[in-house]
Amino acid sequence: MPKVLIIDDDVDFALLMRRYLGKNGFETSEEFTAHKALQNLKDNKYDLILTDVKLPDGSGIDLLKQIKKLHFETPVILITGYGDLKLAVSAMKLGAADFITKPIQHEELLLKIKSLTSEESRQKSKKKNTEFSYIEGSSSESQNVVKQSDLVATTDFSVLILGESGTGKEFVAKRIHHKSKRKDKPFIAIDCGALPEELAGSELFGHLKGSFTGALKDKKGHFEEGNGGTIFLDEVGNLSYENQIKLLRVLQERKIKRIGSSKDINIDVRIIAATNENLKDAIEKGNFREDLFFRLNEFKVELSPLRNRIDDIQDFIQFFLNDACNELGKQVDSFSAEAMDVLKNHAWPGNLRELKNVVRRSVLLCPDSIISKNVLPEEIQHSSIMQSANDDIDMGSRLKNASAEAERDAIIKALSDCHFNKTKAAKMLKIDRKTLYNKIHSYGIELNKI
Repeated sequence: MPKVLIIDDDVDFALLMRRYLGKNGFETSEEFTAHKALQNLKDNKYDLILTDVKLPDGSGIDLLKQIKKLHFETPVILITGYGDLKLAVSAMKLGAADFITKPIQHEELLLKIKSLTSEESRQKSKKKNTEFSYIEGSSSESQNVVKQSDLVATTDFSVLILGESGTGKEFVAKRIHHKSKRKDKPFIAIDCGALPEELAGSELFGHLKGSFTGALKDKKGHFEEGNGGTIFLDEVGNLSYENQIKLLRVLQERKIKRIGSSKDINIDVRIIAATNENLKDAIEKGNFREDLFFRLNEFKVELSPLRNRIDDIQDFIQFFLNDACNELGKQVDSFSAEAMDVLKNHAWPGNLRELKNVVRRSVLLCPDSIISKNVLPEEIQHSSIMQSANDDIDMGSRLKNASAEAERDAIIKALSDCHFNKTKAAKMLKIDRKTLYNKIHSYGIELNKI
């Protein structure tokens, strides 16, 4: 019988849901505060969690973040007494399975809960790491990443992937795994930043029953579960110094010890680590071991931010559009030309993660087959307007609007700044290489005289 935890300070609503779900084959528990709910979740696991957004001692959004740290795979449905689209989008970004408003249509909610707790849904969740699709991108930066990842995939080198948050580090790690001889073995992704410090050792390396308070039974860690496969350590710089030492031992000796055990366990895993911070700075500050850095950095892959891969944006948009249509059961063909211009002019500080969320939200809100500009989030439209307002200081926009003389000067400056790399200069000027060549020729620019 699937177990559901209901978190709501409205006692009448919670008891009503208990009776309704109980009649339909679910076992329920109720908590009325975020604090009590978290205490419950430290000792118990549920097939689904239903929580109100407004709780007497906190926000359902903050509670969602904590739940995902404790039980990442457990689906969470948020409920609220009012419709708030921005809140819904924030919840979905943080991993909520759904977001519904009161008054609740009980039959509709029941269908959602049955869908999320069904055996089919569980199997899909288990298969998530084995099903993989990857969009390469057409820019030179993206193609270089593809070549590097394919090259190192055939080896057992440890790989360090560097890049800003949201640039697709886990996608690259999965590509390396799926191109390797380990592709039929587990791929386990671990967010080191989300591991509670006091439980990180247990999560990574396992423990024996009774080895610490709350260790009620023996537990395998991620390294045992991933034996033969690939362990992806995202934000590896967040590991405690003690766990850095243990990780170094895994890399050097291919052995682990469960917490509370004196017995070595042989481990065969390939480690791919990723970070958006400067580990060399962390080493200088004494926060990261230099010997571990060198072990992880047998091969390095660097990912450029999306703002430097303008040529890729349309490819990524189409990829995420197809994914969103499949997920949401909608038929949306494309973005309008005006909407596409807005997307191309946005700086994308959240990189691919931000782009994916915007496309997904746009598909959800689109009433027909073409996504118009007014469907895009206000902040995206606003950033595009601001970009247009700053055209006088933006070289790319200046090139489109300036006089011929200013255009020629802009081209010469871009070429000089890029050390005469025409591909980079074209990107800086926001034109394609062919147009740049034509303008160099038409303005009679002699590169050897600049």
